[in-house]
Amino acid sequence: MPQLRLALNQIDSTVGDIARNAEAIVRWTRHSADQGAHLVAFPEMALTGYPVEDLALRSSFVEASRTALTDLAARLAGEGLGELPVIVGYLDRSETAQPKYGQPAGAPQDAAAVLHRGEVVLTFAKHHLPNYGVFDEFRYFVPGDTMPVVRLHGIDVALAICEDLWQDGGRVPAARTAKAGLLLSINASPYEREKDDTRLELVRKRAQEAGCTTAYIAMMGGQDELVFDGDSIVVGPDGEVIARAPQFVEGCVVLDLDLPAAQPDAPEGVVDDGLRIDRLVLSEEPLPPYEPELTGGYADRLEDDEEIYSALVTGLRAYVTKNGFRSVLIGLSGGIDSALVAAIACDAVGAENVYGVSMPSKYSSGHSRDDAAELARRTGLHFRTVPIEPMFAAYMDALGLTGLAEENLQSRLRGTLLMAISNQEGHIVLAPGNKSELAVGYSTLYGDSVGAYGPIKDVYKTSIFQLARWRNRAAAERGQTPPIPENSITKPPSAELRPGQVDTDSLPDYPVLDAILDLYVDRDQGADAIVAAGFDRDLVVKTLRMVDTAEYKRRQYPPGTKISAKGFGKDRRLPITNRWREHA
Repeated sequence: MPQLRLALNQIDSTVGDIARNAEAIVRWTRHSADQGAHLVAFPEMALTGYPVEDLALRSSFVEASRTALTDLAARLAGEGLGELPVIVGYLDRSETAQPKYGQPAGAPQDAAAVLHRGEVVLTFAKHHLPNYGVFDEFRYFVPGDTMPVVRLHGIDVALAICEDLWQDGGRVPAARTAKAGLLLSINASPYEREKDDTRLELVRKRAQEAGCTTAYIAMMGGQDELVFDGDSIVVGPDGEVIARAPQFVEGCVVLDLDLPAAQPDAPEGVVDDGLRIDRLVLSEEPLPPYEPELTGGYADRLEDDEEIYSALVTGLRAYVTKNGFRSVLIGLSGGIDSALVAAIACDAVGAENVYGVSMPSKYSSGHSRDDAAELARRTGLHFRTVPIEPMFAAYMDALGLTGLAEENLQSRLRGTLLMAISNQEGHIVLAPGNKSELAVGYSTLYGDSVGAYGPIKDVYKTSIFQLARWRNRAAAERGQTPPIPENSITKPPSAELRPGQVDTDSLPDYPVLDAILDLYVDRDQGADAIVAAGFDRDLVVKTLRMVDTAEYKRRQYPPGTKISAKGFGKDRRLPITNRWREHA
């Protein structure tokens, strides 16, 4: 059988930074060439970053992408890499009108190209466009209508882009009809909990349907709320895994493959789903036989808590570095949420770039102050204490607040203090709210909700405890100091805004609350269905009412790393003004 050495580069691109993305593509192509690769692939929209959102609607950005692609092809040839075919994702525009979609010629496309000998020798666009969850691709793009097949060293390689594998039909059965020896899909598939298992089974299924070895090259890194975990996969036609890349690691998977020879009777014309075969012949003759050196490998999978924690670190690091920030600022209460955020921040940007502030009031317990200081000692982050009591007393003398207004004033004073330090010293503030609190509105606008980024906003409280324990255990196993004080994990959660306050004064126990929220928020179950699952009706009605009436608060919360299938934001879009009640 003919042979091919394939290089899959799961790199981290930045949206809009076309020049630096192109530089990375050149650098990793050179690395691939040094490894003896015969075909090199990069992720979906690697040249522009992903997702580009409304940048796709700016003709100037589309043209910049197209120009950069042409320049990239020329540069690769100029640096002696022109003989090596490179597949790269970019933003393009259609050349013909698409009456079915009401789009004129020039409409944007999520596209990819084959670069060879200094030229763009083949282009194609994503056929299946996702329009669910965080994806709005019908808003931006028109679909491609070709089945691209590249003949390289006597092997037919069919090409696809991300959603082309996730939806039935289209390029997967078309690859079988085209008698391809390899199906190569470039992807920018955002991370979600347990998605790696779903993704593996998908690729195995599609390889069997396509009847050929299938390679799935994925993006790595972070973009605003999205995280990309890499996890590139190569699967044989029988569904057996040949190679799997590490998660949350930028790098190159190089693999020697034995693949079927191109068939002399390979079809032309229109095939499955109305796709027209667009065949490019680069080389008919197989390579001289060589002894395979790189026959596969399976990177160790991360356990569930480590995987989620790695996603949170990756998301925060990307947000800080890609936006040009230098350091982060956290209000340290001594509680579990701010402690976990601090640990994530230290792992993401280094403890030397993390600043913590304890802001005790007259209601703050001694152990909370001690726990905040102990966290700083363990992690090495910068730490100071600024009591808010004098400010609080001044407000109270002027306004005479009572009850909830008095409690929330303390939180808002802390928020103002954090933003003042941020302005003065240039740190960005991290908001410590978790998904349980955001769901039920257990946060104070312009208080604990202030900040530029919320690292744990998509993590339920029960998972917060699990992640904290995992991080401490992982540190101990490495012979390091566990970053989070044990007391922060074991003491009852409390906002400490009044004497003896604990969270369960206002909320159900977190395991019960999170189970209800999972059904309502993540799975869109109604009140009757949740009660049928075994929960008390009065508790369900109360919880759902809190969720529904807190929508206006969530809209004002900063962005944060998405780790679930339905995070607050693009995934879950409900009107603020809304009289519909599941619990009526």
